[in-house]
Amino acid sequence: MGKTDQKALTARSEDQSKWYTEVVQRAKLADYSPVRGCMVIRPYGYALWENVQAGLDKMIKAAGVQNAYFPMLIPYSFLEKEADHVEGFAPEVAVVTHAGGKELEEKLVLRPTSETIIYSVFKDWVQSYRDLPILINQWANVIRWEKRTQPFLRTTEFLWQEGHTIHATKEEAREEVIRALNMYHDFVRDTLAMYTIKGYKTEAEKFPGADYTVSIEAMMGDNKALQSGTSHALTQEFSKSFDVSFTDESGEQQYVWPTSWGLSTRIIGGLILMHGDDKGLVIPPNIANIKVIIIPIYKADTESIVKDHVEQVESELKEAGVGYEVDWTDNTPGFKFSDAEMRGIPIRLEIGPKDVEGESVMMVSRFDGEKQAVKVSKLGELLPKRFEEIQAAMLTRSKEYTDQNTTEVKTDDEFYKLTDAAEPVGYIKCFFNGDPELEQEIKEKTKYTTRNIPLDTYDEDGKCIFTGEPGKLTLFARAY
Repeated sequence: MGKTDQKALTARSEDQSKWYTEVVQRAKLADYSPVRGCMVIRPYGYALWENVQAGLDKMIKAAGVQNAYFPMLIPYSFLEKEADHVEGFAPEVAVVTHAGGKELEEKLVLRPTSETIIYSVFKDWVQSYRDLPILINQWANVIRWEKRTQPFLRTTEFLWQEGHTIHATKEEAREEVIRALNMYHDFVRDTLAMYTIKGYKTEAEKFPGADYTVSIEAMMGDNKALQSGTSHALTQEFSKSFDVSFTDESGEQQYVWPTSWGLSTRIIGGLILMHGDDKGLVIPPNIANIKVIIIPIYKADTESIVKDHVEQVESELKEAGVGYEVDWTDNTPGFKFSDAEMRGIPIRLEIGPKDVEGESVMMVSRFDGEKQAVKVSKLGELLPKRFEEIQAAMLTRSKEYTDQNTTEVKTDDEFYKLTDAAEPVGYIKCFFNGDPELEQEIKEKTKYTTRNIPLDTYDEDGKCIFTGEPGKLTLFARAY
């Protein structure tokens, strides 16, 4: 990065969209691709995704789920076998009609999701109840032809994991759906310091072809919501369409009960929007590849002693197993500080001649700017504790922000008064009857959509504020 790149970042409060794009590019997370709607994920951004993969993959495998890989090209006829599924994805599907210089006899679809091709294979993998459950996950890319795109948040091609499982009973499938939901909730909470709300999607918002969908929803720093992970109990139409059946213990032929669940690179966009500020990224320690950046501060006559001191610090960090980087560029200290802040590196260690004299470093937290002089010999002991403190504080702030920007209303007048505000107000919580037509009417009128019906209040019944009919306590918000 050259010195000419260090112009002031657009204030988030001034232009959220411009701020977001500048952070993505100037923190070197991603670049735009020659293909509209696609992105090039740069090494610094991809390292975050690799850490998501590593952490989530451990949890997936701990649940007995095995990784596999299925083709990206799917026969178009497969999508047509499940009517609700193809209807839901039709506007986003990219179709291959020619290959090898000739028109194909059957059109092929570039994978928008893999249910259909996976069930075409599952039917050969299961004969008896003894073969169940089958628990499969794949890490893959997906193509969905989006009209409006934004790096990480909504792109034509994105990366994700998609779990696909089949079970002997409906209850076993439900247990898997909720297990996956809890896995996402726990992972995002513990690794990304993001507070999310678990709940059921409404009928209008559920996955195409699902009996029901559950999700985790996160409140971003601009009061918009982000769907951050979903888990689906699919209908048996998938099983029937592809004849995925088995012989039960009584010798009767039964169709399997399927589920699917996924989390994508969209979560990196959520990380930016939830934690970022007017200086750039703020990365929680548990997901950061580079947890510490060392900034040497010296002149010609002090360079050698500072360099020796930096080497001592490096030895301490290596012994403690802390990922770090040293900025030896010839940029000014102020430039180096700003660059480290833009990249969101959790801890900055400043080392100048005075620090050499005191056998210490100046430790600065990216999250709250807290500074403290630390003896080099104590770094290995203090840094892990500081990382834990920062991680916990970021999660606490995320939850507090969500709570502060959640308003429960009792009447439709209160609802519409909030939605009339020029800027998003966060979550609006109210009893709603779940009617898809009414939901569409509200969306067109206010740009607010249902996010989910929270699990922790799902059993509460009340009167819909719009119709007076029985309803569930539902979260509405403007969303990404």
